[in-house]
Amino acid sequence: MAKSRSVIFSLLLALPILWSASSAHADQAFQRLMPLLVDLDGWQGKKPDGMSMEMPNGSMTTATREYQRGPARAHASVMVGTAAMGALAPIHAGMNVTTSEGHMLTASMHGMQVLKSYTTAQKSGALIVALDKDAMFSLSYNGMTEDEALALAEKFDWKAIQAATKK
Repeated sequence: MAKSRSVIFSLLLALPILWSASSAHADQAFQRLMPLLVDLDGWQGKKPDGMSMEMPNGSMTTATREYQRGPARAHASVMVGTAAMGALAPIHAGMNVTTSEGHMLTASMHGMQVLKSYTTAQKSGALIVALDKDAMFSLSYNGMTEDEALALAEKFDWKAIQAATKK
C-alpha cells in the first residue's frame, strides 16, 4: 500500500513537469517565428504575438506583429497550417483582377509566388507570399503606396521565415 501511494505521489509531483514540457513543445511552433518579425527602421513595432492550435483535421500556427509610423500602419504575419492553405488558393489559381479602384495580382518576387492587392482610394492593401503549400507570410498595410509597402515587406527575410515554417 505504501508503495502504491509512493507511485501515485511521484506521479502527481511529475505532472506539472510533464505539463510544462508539453506546453513548451506547443509554444515552440510560434516562438521560433516571432523573432523573424523584425524591427523596421523608422517604425514603431508592437511586441510580436503568436499562437499554435491543434485540431482534429489539422493545425494552425501564427505569429503576428503590428507596426506604426505616423498615420501609416502595417501588420506582418506568418501563418502555417490549414488556414494558410485556404488563403493561398488565389495564388495557386493565378488570380488577376484589375479595376479602376485597385487590383489583385499574382506575381513572382525573389523566386516566390505572391499575391499583391491594393485599393487606391484607401492607400491600403496586402502582400501574401507563398512559402510552401501550407505556409505564408503576409504584410497588410494602409496609409502608404504599394511601392512603399513592397519595399517594407522586403525588409523581412522570406527565406529564413520559409525555413522556420518547415521545422
